[in-house]
Amino acid sequence: MQTRSLLSLVLLTAIASLAIGSTVARAQGNSSVNIEGLDQSVEILKDKWGISHIYALTEHDLFFAQGYSAARDRLFQFEIWRAQATGTTAALFGPRMIDRDHGTRLFKFRGPMADEMNHYHPRGVDIITAFVHGVNAYIDEALDDPDSLPLPFKLLGIQPQHWTEEVVISRHQGLLGNIGQELNIGRAVCAIGENAVRELQYFHPHDPILSLDPMIDCESLIENDILHLYTSYRSSIKFEPNDIVAGTDRNTKQSYAQIASTINAEDINLKEHDLDDIGSNNWVVSGDLTQDGWPMMINDPHRAQSVPSLRYWVHLVGPGWNVIGGGEPEIPGVSIGHNEQGAWGLTVFGTDGEDLMVYETNPANPNQYRYQGRWEDMQTIEEVIEVKGADSVTVELKYTRHGPVSFEDTNKNLAYAVRPAWMDVGGAPYLASLRMDQAATWEEFRDASNYSHIPGENMIWADRDGNIGWQAVGIAPLRRNFSGLVPVPGDGRYEWDGYLEIKNKPNAFNPDVGYIETSNSNYTPPDYPNLDAIAYTWTDPYRWARGSELLSSGRKFNMTDMIEFQHDYLSIPARSLVPFFKDLRANDRQVEAARQMLMNWDFRLDKDSIEAGIYVAFERQLLDNMEALKVPEVASDFLNVGMKTSIDMLLAPDGDFGNDPIAGRDEFLLNTLGEAVATLREKLGANIEDWVYGQADYKHALIRHPLGAAVSEEIRSRLELGPLPRGGNGFTLGATGSGDNQTSGASFRIFIDTRDWDNTLGMNTPGQVGDPDSPLYDNLFELWANDKVFPAFYSRDKIETVLFETLDLIPTN
Repeated sequence: MQTRSLLSLVLLTAIASLAIGSTVARAQGNSSVNIEGLDQSVEILKDKWGISHIYALTEHDLFFAQGYSAARDRLFQFEIWRAQATGTTAALFGPRMIDRDHGTRLFKFRGPMADEMNHYHPRGVDIITAFVHGVNAYIDEALDDPDSLPLPFKLLGIQPQHWTEEVVISRHQGLLGNIGQELNIGRAVCAIGENAVRELQYFHPHDPILSLDPMIDCESLIENDILHLYTSYRSSIKFEPNDIVAGTDRNTKQSYAQIASTINAEDINLKEHDLDDIGSNNWVVSGDLTQDGWPMMINDPHRAQSVPSLRYWVHLVGPGWNVIGGGEPEIPGVSIGHNEQGAWGLTVFGTDGEDLMVYETNPANPNQYRYQGRWEDMQTIEEVIEVKGADSVTVELKYTRHGPVSFEDTNKNLAYAVRPAWMDVGGAPYLASLRMDQAATWEEFRDASNYSHIPGENMIWADRDGNIGWQAVGIAPLRRNFSGLVPVPGDGRYEWDGYLEIKNKPNAFNPDVGYIETSNSNYTPPDYPNLDAIAYTWTDPYRWARGSELLSSGRKFNMTDMIEFQHDYLSIPARSLVPFFKDLRANDRQVEAARQMLMNWDFRLDKDSIEAGIYVAFERQLLDNMEALKVPEVASDFLNVGMKTSIDMLLAPDGDFGNDPIAGRDEFLLNTLGEAVATLREKLGANIEDWVYGQADYKHALIRHPLGAAVSEEIRSRLELGPLPRGGNGFTLGATGSGDNQTSGASFRIFIDTRDWDNTLGMNTPGQVGDPDSPLYDNLFELWANDKVFPAFYSRDKIETVLFETLDLIPTN
């Protein structure tokens, strides 16, 4: 009874919290629409937090309705996804998109579509086709009344276009691999040697081969933009004022330049810290550790913040299906959530499914490359890219036996190709979740996980039978004579020895400790027999360590604890670094005052804390100074020194700190604190009381719209959310990224109690709907910014108490 009251209090608190912010207070009405292509009528109950609960009588209708409903909620997001997936952005936005489309065509899946779709589910063709038909049904409906299209379409003067199944299986937005890191490590080895690289980088669970084959030309490797087409394919679209149809709706050149510069700086910061900032937390706890004896599953995937959100909640109810949770709106099924028997979540697991191959090309025929001592022909394909406002462009796409040719150095008779495991059948991100959605036991869940190729993930499971489990997934090439961390020749000497069966990746079931906590850190056992299929680089272990610290406390947990843990802002790096200052003294009075404040601090990066503001400025300066001290300038564009490596170097200072390394280390730390204080003075003023961490001029959340920089201030204010103060950073369990603006971290959250599915709680900032004129566009932003959550009801009785609208889809036949 006590537990039931506590859980009820959590739900009531979440609902009451919602009422404080921008909310939808009552149902907006009932409606129906006649649609061609349905077998029978479908009900969609949308709750006030924006979740569509879809009730269908056939599997076909269920996924048709999911496509229809998601397109209805996220139509502009769907159109941009379609253009990116098909390599047709230049037809919409002009010549600057040609390289993007070129890259997309180059890396397009060109295998058998039936095999591809049925990889994800035995009825994958039927499910994906039904989903696409549902998307197109809504697009047809929207085109019947173009005046009702959401604002972004009107600003750009475009209309949505039909989807095909190829759009769903596109890989363009997935977390695909480490090819950029591989190129940079290779360049760093060229610049400073493998031993220096090894010292500066944290490689584990075993040491990688970093030596470069003599065939690798370092000058060519460093001087050329080898991955330009790949990065063009993978990057987000940057809209410009000229994309906006009406001159009065455009941003000024000066304002656009300022905002674009800020966004570029944020992007650079995110890229520099992506190993720590783009990750996730998840954990499962057994009933032995909970107050009511039932397992719990908690997950908060971290990706770039955006409006609308990357993630999308949905509830699918039909024959053989009753699953609720989140995924990406353009993909059928649910990738994180629960069904009637079990719950699952994911975080990134280090898996290397990409290699950069270097070829000697024939001086007499650049379309031939040397393989096993003979010249072998590249496969070539010509495609035409339509370009708005200009002539169409014909591009030649070249492929070696290993993959797409991304760059040709004609001066040196070299070619570079990306070998991507994700271009094989089964490489569409998250689609294998369709199999997981119907798993009723741990064994069925592991079997479903065996089809999950991309991305590499830690899949965790908790069920109503009291079990918890962990299965690492992701397609994993076996490299017998090289590490995959530096480029290698493509002449046949460096080949993959097939793939490791996914079920043979690390896993655990009902561990004695009573919980499984992943959070992107590596805890592959050192005696694991397949280390050559495991990545060498992982996020620093601080989020995992803090989560494990909390979960191993010996307490019996309830859902309130889980919410507190997921928003925990204690910094383990701060707890490790601040003690260095214990017996030091600064000459500057304000620097000394800052030092003393840190010595009496609780190490929590709370948004209302002055000490947190001081510490974060120090931490950022420390990482910059460590890189300046340790990374030679010739390698500074290729490497950065992570937090764990920095702390290790401070604990055991070497001669780089001076003739007396310990005294030099202490002086280095005081100077770093002094620089941080100077930065805060310049940034926030001379009064230390104004150095509060969470504020618009320091740590905050401003969620940008893709069109934000291109449009006038008035329209931008309709599209973007914030700023609101935030706490935490990229190293805290409540992960909020490494910059002033929270451009990464958890937008989607889920808390699942297997005892009662109606106790599930969640978040998806800023809202479920992508139309800025919808009340569901931003109704979750303030809740999220204040670390609140909402209930994600599962039973129809509960859902009907919190309705926003109902929609009946009626077949025309």
